[in-house]
Amino acid sequence: MVLGRWLKWLLLGGLLVYLLLPIVAVVLYAFATKWTANILPDGYTLSHWGEALQDPRLVGVMLRTLGLAIGVTLLDILLIVPAIYWQWTQNPRIRPHLELTAAIPFVLPYVVIAFGILTLSGQVAPAAQGTLGLLLLSHAAIAFPFFYWAVDSAMAAANIPLLNEAAQTCGATPFGILRQVVLPNIGAGIAAGSMLVFAVSFNEFALVQILVGARFETISLYSLDLLTGMNADFNKLAVVTCLTFMIVFAISALSVYLNRGQGHRRLLGTELKK
Repeated sequence: MVLGRWLKWLLLGGLLVYLLLPIVAVVLYAFATKWTANILPDGYTLSHWGEALQDPRLVGVMLRTLGLAIGVTLLDILLIVPAIYWQWTQNPRIRPHLELTAAIPFVLPYVVIAFGILTLSGQVAPAAQGTLGLLLLSHAAIAFPFFYWAVDSAMAAANIPLLNEAAQTCGATPFGILRQVVLPNIGAGIAAGSMLVFAVSFNEFALVQILVGARFETISLYSLDLLTGMNADFNKLAVVTCLTFMIVFAISALSVYLNRGQGHRRLLGTELKK
């Protein structure tokens, strides 16, 4: 019994070290003056952060990447929520097609998807190549599965077909049902899906590199330049990595905060209906 308890804590400690060690190393490198032969940096400084935050190029990259990720998230919300609602209430036969579409980004590498989009757009709409609109649609497509499964599960938990039928009995329109009945009951699913979509778009590299390249430099392209460029700056790269983590973590924390108690309130409402 004692041995089992010690083994459990040993495994848990090993997992925490495995997960936290890379993060701690990046944070330390972002403050290090030099890090050579010692297990810890030789010294610490804030100069890397000051130089990075005063770099106009980095500020522009962050704003562009943030704007792109927000745009992709909003686009997925506007397109996917009505589609899943329609699937649940009007046309269940489209479910296999949506599930197949949601599986494609998991099956194909992003590089293959990017070259496929590049080839298709060259044949159908050559003027769209290299544009922000094409990149926005492409990011929305590869992030679709993360949002789809989160919202689909939320609609299943909320029993949307039953709520839809009750609202129709009261004379509500489809748009009114979606706005006043469906959305309040799937807020947690939308929040979880939006968080994942934002993170995918914010850190995506292959589609940005192939579809637009340096014409729309994002944080991933900027990080690659810091890593492989003629003037490689690993300390600034560590700062950029920390900033990326803080932004994604802040968005995730905000999403959780805004939807706190949603699951409990939905469960309470279900019990009251019974």
